[in-house]
Amino acid sequence: VRIAMTVAEAGKREGVLREVVREEGLETDAPVVDLVDKRGEINSDLTVGVDVTLASALLSNEGVCSPGVKLHGEGFIVTKQIAEQIGLGIIPELDRHIRHFRNGRDIMSRARGVMVLDFDGVDLAELRNRFPAAYQYLLVNVKPERDSNNEEYRRNNWWLFGRRNTLMRNAVHAIDRFIATVTTARHRVFQFLDKSILPEDALISIGSDDAYILGVLSSSQHVIWATRAGSWLGVGNDSRYRKSRCFDPFPFPATDDLRKQRIRGIAEELDAHRKRVLAEHPHLTLTGLYNVLERLRAGVLPADLEPSERRIFDDGLVLILKELHDRLDVAVADAYGWPADLSDEEILARLVALNKERA
Repeated sequence: VRIAMTVAEAGKREGVLREVVREEGLETDAPVVDLVDKRGEINSDLTVGVDVTLASALLSNEGVCSPGVKLHGEGFIVTKQIAEQIGLGIIPELDRHIRHFRNGRDIMSRARGVMVLDFDGVDLAELRNRFPAAYQYLLVNVKPERDSNNEEYRRNNWWLFGRRNTLMRNAVHAIDRFIATVTTARHRVFQFLDKSILPEDALISIGSDDAYILGVLSSSQHVIWATRAGSWLGVGNDSRYRKSRCFDPFPFPATDDLRKQRIRGIAEELDAHRKRVLAEHPHLTLTGLYNVLERLRAGVLPADLEPSERRIFDDGLVLILKELHDRLDVAVADAYGWPADLSDEEILARLVALNKERA
C-alpha cells in the first residue's frame, strides 16, 4: 500500500516537504526508502519554492488544447481486416468514419495498428442506410454494452462515442497534423501526429501544425513548468499533463520571426529523427529512447550502459537526440531573452512572472 501523508494547518507558513528520491527492495520485508527534506513556505500544491498555482489561464491559449475522445465501448475499436470487411475502401466516404486510433501506449511504445469507428455527426437512420455493415457491427459489438450504461445519452446514442470532444475536433479539423503528448508518462514528449489519427483521451492534443509551438513545448523550459504545474500518478510517480494547469497558463515566448524559424528548424529535425529511428528499428520505443537519454544526462558514459541500453543508444542515435534537445533549449531560452543556464527554480520564477504580466 502506498500512501501520501500530509500534516497541515491553515495559513501561509514554513514547513518541511519530504520527497522520495530512491526506493529499493519494495517487495521485501526490509524496503529501503530514501527521502530528501526541503524546508520553506509550503505552497497549496505541496511544493516548496516558486508557487506555480498563482498562474492563471491565458486567452492566447484558449481553445487550442484538449484531451482526445472517450469511447465508452471497446467495440468501436477494430482491426484493419474488420474495417475492410465492413466496407473500408469500397463504400464511398466510409473512410471519413474509420480512423487510425492511438492511445498513450501506442505513442510511447508501439502502435497496435488498430482503427476506430467514428460516426460523429451521423444519425442512426443515415448510419443504417449508408453504412449497413458498420451499423450491424456496432449493433452486435457496442449496443449490448451501452444498454446497461447508467448515462441516458450513452444508452440512447449507442453508436456514438461516450464523449465526442467537440473542442478537440474543432482545434485539429483544419490542419494536416497536430501536436500530441501522453497524459500520464515518465517522459514528457511532444510530437506531431497526422490528421488521419484520432487520439483517445489518454492523449492531450494541441491544435497547431506549427513546429515553433512543438519546439517550445518540447523544450526543458516547458517540461520543467509542466512537471511542477501538473501532477503525478502511479507507482513510478509518472508526470501527468493537466490541460488547465500545464498548457492554459503557459506563457509562450514573444519573439521575432528569425528566432521562431530557428526553433522550427530544430523541432522539425527532432520530430523527423525520432520517427526515422523508430521506423528503422522495431525494437525501439520512445520510452526506451528517453530512458537512455535520461541516463546520459545523469552522467553515465555510453561505454557504461547496460547491453540492452547500448543497443538502444546505437540504433536510436541517442547522442543526436540529446544534441537536438540541447540546441532546442538554447534556442527557446534565447527566444525568451533569458540566459541558457538558468536553474529550474529561476525558470519557474520567470514563467510565473511572465504569466502574471500577460494575464
